[in-house]
Amino acid sequence: MRRLPKPADLVGAAVVGYLAGTIPSADLATRVAAGPGIDLRAAGTGNPGAANAMGVLGKGWGYGIMAADITKGAMACRAGRELAGAAGANVAGAAAVIGHCFPVWKHFQGGKGVAVSAGQCLVTFPAYFPIDLGVAWAVGHWSKRALPATAVASALWVTAATVWWRKGWPNAWGPAPGPALPLAAAVTSAVILFKFATARTLPTSAPPPVAPATMTPAISAETPDAVSFT
Repeated sequence: MRRLPKPADLVGAAVVGYLAGTIPSADLATRVAAGPGIDLRAAGTGNPGAANAMGVLGKGWGYGIMAADITKGAMACRAGRELAGAAGANVAGAAAVIGHCFPVWKHFQGGKGVAVSAGQCLVTFPAYFPIDLGVAWAVGHWSKRALPATAVASALWVTAATVWWRKGWPNAWGPAPGPALPLAAAVTSAVILFKFATARTLPTSAPPPVAPATMTPAISAETPDAVSFT
């Protein structure tokens, strides 16, 4: 019989996950790459995340930020699992996405959480992760609009998590699927969809990118990191 985690352990997992999510990967990389005068919230698409960093700072910095965000999502889930088992891993993963999107240290103005959710999926639902990558690629080619593409990918993630839980299917190196798996996927998806639905458009007076003129932006404003890993 599976031992239920203590409420205090779940709270601890949520706190650890949230704090991990608030680690400002994009801000730290921007400061190193371009100095304190550039803020991703006021440049490019206005999103302090990997996709915007690719256009403002260059592809190398963007991919580095993406890797850092995936890592902090994965590490949050690992820490949550140590604290409160499988449920703790899922709680911490969702909390990490919330912390990334709404960091208290940055007046709750964070990124969209897509890369962090990839780390969450990699640790809590590795059986679905390869499918998730395929879905991300497919919806990215099917739709060039971020919100509907993200909605499709999110719905499939939650549905798959529910099926894996109800069927009791194996989950590779991840924890045994339980009700916390689809619940965490739903919470994460809701937060990400909210961020995309409420994304602001910068005025034309926004600071120009600092990437070299010869560098082609990786992702346009209409195709941000919506269709990757969600």
